[in-house]
Amino acid sequence: MDTAVLMEPKLALSRPLEGRVALVTGASRGIGRAIARELADRGAVVVINFFNSIGRAQELREDIERSGGEACLMQGDVSNRQEARRAIHKLLEVYGRLDILVNNAGITRDRSIRKMTDSDWLEVIETNLNSMFYCTSAAVPAMVEHKYGRIVNIASFSGQAGNFGQANYAASKGGIIAFTKVLALELAKYNITANVVAPGFTSTDMLAAVPGEIQDQIRTRIPLGRFAEPLEIAKAAAFLICDGDYVTGQQININGGIYM
Repeated sequence: MDTAVLMEPKLALSRPLEGRVALVTGASRGIGRAIARELADRGAVVVINFFNSIGRAQELREDIERSGGEACLMQGDVSNRQEARRAIHKLLEVYGRLDILVNNAGITRDRSIRKMTDSDWLEVIETNLNSMFYCTSAAVPAMVEHKYGRIVNIASFSGQAGNFGQANYAASKGGIIAFTKVLALELAKYNITANVVAPGFTSTDMLAAVPGEIQDQIRTRIPLGRFAEPLEIAKAAAFLICDGDYVTGQQININGGIYM
């Protein structure tokens, strides 16, 4: 019996995204990095968007290529509408398609509402919420043309339950959730799904900047008693992209039980 025939189904299962092109924004670090690596492991050509962290972005690309995957770098500030759309148009010129969009870019500027400045508010809204609109609006025409698309937007439990000192962040993440529901309604007829992954507290650079005693207090609020690992978030995103053909307009909460 031909062993190549025996191997073929296994290869298809292990690399279900072979031939697909994926863009992950804010992919040089944390959750975005884990998602980019997971999608590459499953066969996608991954476009790594980053703003400042060129060294870490290059390391990720090299890591993906050493593992037999394919990746390229896309530097740009996706909170700037001209940069975001220009970058995606360039991507489409190079690859001719964009099958998967993961809107992950995000920042925090935590302050109580009495201390929050206009700059604190606008920087978070522009980076977390507006970037999602700029990237999605630029990507959707190509997805419609190919009658295929998988959009995963990274929100947060903060956008569902609120979190002290995060009025700007919670508003941006809540907006992502609402926007995704509209996307799902409007794009379903084109075989494009849109879903949200809403992480809880996750072991990233963003959380590492929180003082240790505050981290300890946060852990006491989490029923599972620990922070998520970025890979756990990436697996949820990959499920929606690889296996979630009949899932759209939904939120998957990866939060250890802090919000139910």
